[in-house]
Amino acid sequence: MSLTVDAGSILDPLALEDPRAADARLEAGIAFAGLQLPAAPEPAPLGVCVRQAGVADLLAAYAHGSLTPSLAFHELKQAIGSTRAGREAVLRLVEGIDEEIAESDRRWQAKDPRPLEGVFFGVKDIIDVAGTLSTSGSHLTGNRIAPADADCVARLRAAGAIPLAMLATTEFACGSPQNPRFGTVTNPWDCARWTGGSSTGSGAALAARLLPLALGTDTGGSIRVPSCWCGTTGLKPTRELVSRAGVAPLSWTLDHVGPMARSAEDIAHVLPHMTANSALPAPPANRTLRLGIPSNWFTDCVDASVLANWRGALAVLEADGCILVDLPYLDIAPIHAAGWTILLSELAAYHGGRIDQADRFDPGLLARLRQGMRISAATYGEALRHRAAAQKSVLDLFPMIDLIVTPGLGGEAGWLDTLTVEIDDMALPFQQAISRNTMVFDCLGLPALMLPSGLGRHGLPTAMQIIGPPGGDSLCLSLGIRYQSLTEHHRLTPPNIAA
Repeated sequence: MSLTVDAGSILDPLALEDPRAADARLEAGIAFAGLQLPAAPEPAPLGVCVRQAGVADLLAAYAHGSLTPSLAFHELKQAIGSTRAGREAVLRLVEGIDEEIAESDRRWQAKDPRPLEGVFFGVKDIIDVAGTLSTSGSHLTGNRIAPADADCVARLRAAGAIPLAMLATTEFACGSPQNPRFGTVTNPWDCARWTGGSSTGSGAALAARLLPLALGTDTGGSIRVPSCWCGTTGLKPTRELVSRAGVAPLSWTLDHVGPMARSAEDIAHVLPHMTANSALPAPPANRTLRLGIPSNWFTDCVDASVLANWRGALAVLEADGCILVDLPYLDIAPIHAAGWTILLSELAAYHGGRIDQADRFDPGLLARLRQGMRISAATYGEALRHRAAAQKSVLDLFPMIDLIVTPGLGGEAGWLDTLTVEIDDMALPFQQAISRNTMVFDCLGLPALMLPSGLGRHGLPTAMQIIGPPGGDSLCLSLGIRYQSLTEHHRLTPPNIAA
């Protein structure tokens, strides 16, 4: 099937919310729109589990009484201050949270916890935290203090979670790996390689076990790219599921805000508390899932080891009862191109007026800004029209499948010295390789979950991606939890962390 523009069948590119919208407030973060999570694990002894503990592990340890939020804070703060990843990924600790930590201690002692009581999280430095320096990784912002919490931060706080640190990003979420203000965030698996952008600090902090949870943003893949290259799990939600209020914009029709963690289970605990009027239908219980498997574009520029791990993951899911359905030909290239046209045009709309300060921009961002300023209004409008038609064409697939499963990025983490990704012994530029399998789902607004699929030829993480229909976030997470219950890839850590 070729996805072509049909001028007579255009969807509103901003109207991708599921029509079955219904408020689905959840009990204690244990079920997400009917999604049943595994039983909470028994906590490890105090002092052993804090850095390795995910969201569910922390909650279990607090409930058990073997750990308190104040003790967890002490251990995480010490780890941040004593590691390379802490120096690079963590820009600053959030000030004034001592009372929040004490309140969490009191609530657990009184057996009156909120759903995410005492869960610490990091915040990408384009997302506002009240009273905290928020710079978007740029010299241009100066020493801006956020006047209020972003909506997603405020909602997590209301559920008892505590913002611990502001995490590194590329400049305005669109710059190069070498950030001019704060430097480069290297990959905890190999310091010669990149974490992937633009949620650089979020990916590195999670991989280095400095935090159990982080917030990221995704415009062309910036939650999913670092999740892939750092061996963690990240969800780009259905567009508009999570509010972008209080988040510095990059592209107003492509930006998404979402959670990054160590497992799909942890994301399922957290996501409901980031949303208003959750509009996600419960995944059917014990239903045989039909998984759409692509045969072009998503597999055309992918290293053999990444493909082998993806096929191994599909075999695990098929053995567990899923049905694999070969997808028809998908003409993805025009959608990918349209996504970049939209992103660069909207980037230019935001920052074009600052071109007289070009010497203060990151060179990578400046190059994209100038490219965007050369795009005509007609070309931008045609990209919007193409996206709308492509949305309908892709949605037409879902009556015959439940989810789509693709490889993640084409290769293991890219090299910082050459800014290239190695794919079957070919060195491809970052621009050509990084967003190839991710941009399309920003353009279409569909939920997409990135999760580890194993290690590649160089012993670095690879990933697969699970995509659902609009509002299908819980179904993506359900399959992710199912896969991670059958495998151990998401538990792997960088060698120095494992030691």
